[in-house]
Amino acid sequence: MSGKPVTPLLTVDLIITLVDGPKGIVLIERKHPPHGWALPGGFVDVGESVAQAAVREAKEETSLDVNLDEQFFAYSDPARDPRGATCSIVFLAHASGQPRAADDAKNVQVFPLDALPPLAFDHKQILDDYRRYREAGERPPPWR
Repeated sequence: MSGKPVTPLLTVDLIITLVDGPKGIVLIERKHPPHGWALPGGFVDVGESVAQAAVREAKEETSLDVNLDEQFFAYSDPARDPRGATCSIVFLAHASGQPRAADDAKNVQVFPLDALPPLAFDHKQILDDYRRYREAGERPPPWR
């Protein structure tokens, strides 16, 4: 093998619930393409763990200091991001306070799981999996 290997970029996404606010999950409206509503998240920087990246991205995009509850699942479908191949580690988290849009977020809002807007990337699949996990305790299959 010659040259630098080409591999998917590592990202994180968060499903954030508020302990002292409206019931639902925090979504951001993306400021940059691909536009639309999405889970807060982004790319992992060199030198940080995926957990550190998740906390940083949540703060940058929602102004919330989150507490990570668990690693939910890793999503790696090569078509999940129109910009190129990524692998996203999704975290479940909670926070207190009022989310405010910042950094790459044009807007931030809390949505009930049964009233979600159209979502970017594969975030509809992620939230469908999360709903099934909350209702039946079932995680996505490992081949997803």
